[in-house]
Order: sequence, then C-alpha cells, then structure tokens
Amino acid sequence: METELVVDVKNQIKHALAEVKKKNVENVFFVACGGSSALMYPSKYVIDREAKKMDAHLYSSNEFIYRNHSKLGNHSLVILCSHSGTTPETVEAAKFAKSKGALTVSLTNEIGSPLAQASDVVLKYEWGQEVNAFTTNYSVIYQLVFGVLKTVEDNPKFDLIEASLENLQTVYEKAASQSHDKAVQFGQAYKDEKIIYTMASGANYGVAYSFAICILMEMQWIHSHAIHAGEYFHGPFEIIDEETPFIILLGLDETRHLEERALEFSKRYGKKLVILDAKEFDFTGIQEGVEGYIAPLVLNFVLRKYADNLAEARNHPLSKRRYMWKVEY
Repeated sequence: METELVVDVKNQIKHALAEVKKKNVENVFFVACGGSSALMYPSKYVIDREAKKMDAHLYSSNEFIYRNHSKLGNHSLVILCSHSGTTPETVEAAKFAKSKGALTVSLTNEIGSPLAQASDVVLKYEWGQEVNAFTTNYSVIYQLVFGVLKTVEDNPKFDLIEASLENLQTVYEKAASQSHDKAVQFGQAYKDEKIIYTMASGANYGVAYSFAICILMEMQWIHSHAIHAGEYFHGPFEIIDEETPFIILLGLDETRHLEERALEFSKRYGKKLVILDAKEFDFTGIQEGVEGYIAPLVLNFVLRKYADNLAEARNHPLSKRRYMWKVEY
C-alpha cells in the first residue's frame, strides 16, 4: 500500500516557483551545514550540468556569510536547509541573504522554526521510516531545482524528474530488500574498525561526504574522511592497504569513470572494500535521461541501511552524542 503523502509538495513547489518567476535569477547559492549541506551536492551538480546561464555555488552557512560573495544580490536565489530549522549559522545566513536582496527558499522539517521565519519561502519535507520518498528532503530539493531550471531557462526535464520521484518509493523498497543481507554483513564485519573511508565523485560525492562526517564521525565516533574519486590519485591512494576499509560508491552520472578508476586500483591493493554500484539496483520507473541524478538518492538510502546495521552491531545508537546539543559550541 502506498504511503499517504502528508505534505502537499507540489503546491509548495508551485508557490516557490511563482516567487522565483518574479526574480531575474542569475545565480543560485546552496547554503547549509553538515548533512543538510551534503543534501545539496547533487542539486549543484544538476545546475552545473543543465543550466545554460545560471551558475551555482555551495557553501557552509557561516562561510557564506563571511565570504560575502560578490555576485550575491538582487538576482540571486539562495536555497537553505536545516532539519530542525534552528541551526544558528543557517538562520543567520538566511537573514544575510535577504539583506543582500536575494530570494531565500528554505527546506526544513519544522514549519514554524527560526529558519522558516527568516526565509521568504518555506518548503516542509517529511522525515522518518514510514514517509513516502516523494515528500523527503532529497525529493523536495530536486523538485525545486528542476522547477527553477524550467522557470528560468525552460529546461525540459522537470516533468521527467517529477515522474521519477513519484516512483522513487518503489525503487527504494526494492533496493532495501536487495541490499538487506549485505547491510547486515557490513555491520558485523566492520563493527570493530577504528577508521572507514568513503569515496565517490560527481553527483554522488555528497552521499560519501554525509556518510563520513554525519554517520561515521558524528553518530558512530569512527574516524573517517570523504575522498573525491578524482583526488584519490593525488595523495589519498597512499593510504590503501589490506587492512584499511573503503566504501566506494559508483553512480550513473558523467563522472562514473573516476569512481571506476579508483575502484580498479583499490582492488589491486585493498581487501576491505565495500562497493555500492547503482547499476545493480532496479531503476524501473525512473525516466530515461535522469537516472544519473536519481542514483545518489538511492545510494544514500541504501547506505542508511548499512548505517543502521553498523550501529546495531556496535551497540552504539545513531542518536548517541558526546558533544552535539550537550555542551556549548
């Protein structure tokens, strides 16, 4: 049975795009922290690939303020995200962007949060095990970004991505079932590791980044680093050996060659390799021409199952913290 769509995403997006249409948007800034920032990497990739005139920038919230980009102004769209809507740096970034004349559109799970109050437009997404993929953060930001491309530059792929996202829940469920045993094995095999690296490129890099800093470091207290597959041979590959674990993601976008090259080398010298290849999953329902954009969403979903099993095997809940929300910082 299909999960009920609690949030009226389409009407939210329609309202946001009506505001975008009033602006002569020349550039887009993606602004957030941590996992919310990682969420935005695939969307920046989309604009880099699809936009004819608009350019895209991605910054951590505090740096966005202090860097004070020279192009930030009346022709800017600033897309922000904070799950709780209370991240102080992101709230201040929204206020800063508005002071520069930019249109601010924020994604959050909390509609009445400080970030929501500081933004011109608010997009609420759903969160949790039981919600439909169409209403989640990755889906909502994609609908916004492809909608902006259609509104500003008449890009034709909005309908393709919307139809694909409407089928995403089924893709997720198939991927979860297919990867269940491997996820359980991962938890058992790597529960005692002190360090685990993650690697990807292109639209998938944000997934590797999020898994490294949010899952492994923040939630599991395991040392990690997100390595860009294109940078692997410019230093990081010196660390590969038979005892060092690597999670290597392979997507379906134009940079897949970088990931394949890094994997080929790693197989020669490494033994503890966890490989997630988007080609192995069933993408039925995903429209031709946008598979590369959907791949990171599927890889992220599957990696979360790996995280759940790792946390269970280590008896270290993903909710456990040492400093976050507990001490002043």
